Amino acid sequence: MLDFLPIAAACFGIPQYLPQILKLRRTGDTAGVSWSWATLTSINNAAWFGYFMASGYWTASLPSTAAAVLAGTVSVLLVRRGVLNRRAIGWIAGWTVLLVLAAVVGGRIGLGSLLAAASIVQVTPSLWTAYRTDRPTGISVGTWRLVFGELACWFVFGLWKGDVRLVTLGATGVLASLLMLARARQAGVLSKCRLAA
Repeated sequence: MLDFLPIAAACFGIPQYLPQILKLRRTGDTAGVSWSWATLTSINNAAWFGYFMASGYWTASLPSTAAAVLAGTVSVLLVRRGVLNRRAIGWIAGWTVLLVLAAVVGGRIGLGSLLAAASIVQVTPSLWTAYRTDRPTGISVGTWRLVFGELACWFVFGLWKGDVRLVTLGATGVLASLLMLARARQAGVLSKCRLAA
């Protein structure tokens, strides 16, 4: 039964950035949405694709590809709305070079080891932006619910397979998604209070 967790993860993972894309297109609201997060998510998922292929986790290739493309779309939409973080460009480029070097020098194990840290690198800008924004009304609850679902599946699958990299990815993603959902809920409650006042 646990062998089907990558399929469940794919069901959550493939559409996970669509709610954020639709919200950005519908409202244009970028409050609390991080360009760095979207860009790193796209880059890291492209690297996860390589890791999954090298590991023989074929079902994981579809969600990682979808996440790379759709998170990249979020990044482009944010740039079009003037949310480019110019200070982050250098360290994102440096991170990309590290991923390539890890794959070339260390192969699957080297890339996977760096990708274990990638989840922390990736979610930090989203949390930072959401919690520093007074009213992060641009956050898509749907996206973060789907992120939670996908990464909970990878967490359990990683435990079952003894894959520390997947466990780290899953645990970090589950925690980050819970924190983002709490922040979005708090922002919604604050907005309702301000409207009532």
